[in-house]
Amino acid sequence: MTEKTSRASAAGAEAPVILSNVPGSFAWGVLAKRHPALIQQVRDASPYGRRQHEALDALLDEITNGVVEPLVPEDHDHERWADRGREHFGRSWFDAPFLWAESYFYRRLLGAVGYFGTGPWRGVDPFAPFKQAELRGEAVEEELRALDGLADAPADERATALLHASLWGNRADLGFRVAAEEPADGEAASSALVADDSATLWQLLRAGASSTVAVVADNAGRELIPDLILIDHLLERRHAERVVLHVKPYPYYVSDAMTADVVDCLRRLTEASGEARRIGGRLWKAMGAGSLEVRTHPFFCAPLSYEEMPEDLREEFAGATLTILKGDLNYRRLVGDRLWDATTPFADLTAYFPGAVAALRTLKSDVIVGLEQGTLDALERSGAAWRTSGTHALIQVRR
Repeated sequence: MTEKTSRASAAGAEAPVILSNVPGSFAWGVLAKRHPALIQQVRDASPYGRRQHEALDALLDEITNGVVEPLVPEDHDHERWADRGREHFGRSWFDAPFLWAESYFYRRLLGAVGYFGTGPWRGVDPFAPFKQAELRGEAVEEELRALDGLADAPADERATALLHASLWGNRADLGFRVAAEEPADGEAASSALVADDSATLWQLLRAGASSTVAVVADNAGRELIPDLILIDHLLERRHAERVVLHVKPYPYYVSDAMTADVVDCLRRLTEASGEARRIGGRLWKAMGAGSLEVRTHPFFCAPLSYEEMPEDLREEFAGATLTILKGDLNYRRLVGDRLWDATTPFADLTAYFPGAVAALRTLKSDVIVGLEQGTLDALERSGAAWRTSGTHALIQVRR
């Protein structure tokens, strides 16, 4: 065990795991308000039959009034979740670790609508109506048109703009917007980055260095499109020779990206005009040539930290020049879903990661590390809900 790893382990022993049993806390609000609202939205978004309605009603009653129930023995992943939930079954949802409770909720929601069953709703994404509506919306159209203004910009300016577009696109989280208003259009621009290691990121990805970049996606739609545009920039400007885009194997956290969402976004780009169309065409060709590859792994839908990743995924990230983790959930899994001292060094908590790693995230949960003391003091004095409102963001890199 290295010195950094031992320091991180010692810090973890002192930092409490986030639970949802504190009324008024962010985690409590997700379980008490966001999840019940989401059940209703899913119920209304598709013409489910009586069986799905009854299962959704039972899940709603369980999460609000009952205790955590295990999967039935016939479920394909019963044993896996029986092992993960042994300490939590029979107890209130609010007493389980927040990360586990959220993940298990989405697994149960998929079960209620028959996603893993043998009937006609097998494999039908219950969140697809929300994703498709967003992808067809005017906001996406405006963002694609804005690319024309960047087409002839200096390389450094374009790189910064596209990196920030990918970062702030993380606000486009449909699950987050179930219970919170999206910040106004100009708000992101005026909200400071609480940490900005972008210079280190570009140092790791020098042009012409034959780099392989792993990108672990978060949300589909309005976040995945700028992620894909950033990937095109990395390939086109030779910051990367090859990019591997990791997505979820099945629907997760409302708007999380799957392979089908990547295809939808690529089609949306190729059907656009101007620079967006050209980018879409290049990415489509990159997929065929193998310089852009989409992969998935069951671990991406597990309630586990990256420190517990399986060996095959560890080897893959070890082989990348840089792994870019997008979004809030990936950040929580990267550093641990705990109430850390916000000045705990990011490098210490990610020392276990098998290669250089970067986190691009807008802040939508309590977890935060790697802040300078002066930055933390200023944020605390502001009186704003800066940790959870989506109005602040970070770019953190560990070489």
